Amino acid sequence: MFTPKIRIEPVLLERARKRAEELGYGSVEEYVAHLVELDLQKLTTAEDAAVEDRLRGLGYL
Repeated sequence: MFTPKIRIEPVLLERARKRAEELGYGSVEEYVAHLVELDLQKLTTAEDAAVEDRLRGLGYL
């Protein structure tokens, strides 16, 4: 299985490691994945609202 990797500045990585530990994540990877997931959920919600507004404007809703 392919394991994607990203580059991150060492100072930021260390801060993320500390924060992940403070919050009880098993790893910095788990912490970062959760943050990305949360951000994408916000985007999806915003996109859904935009589509709903557009459909409403067209008279479908």
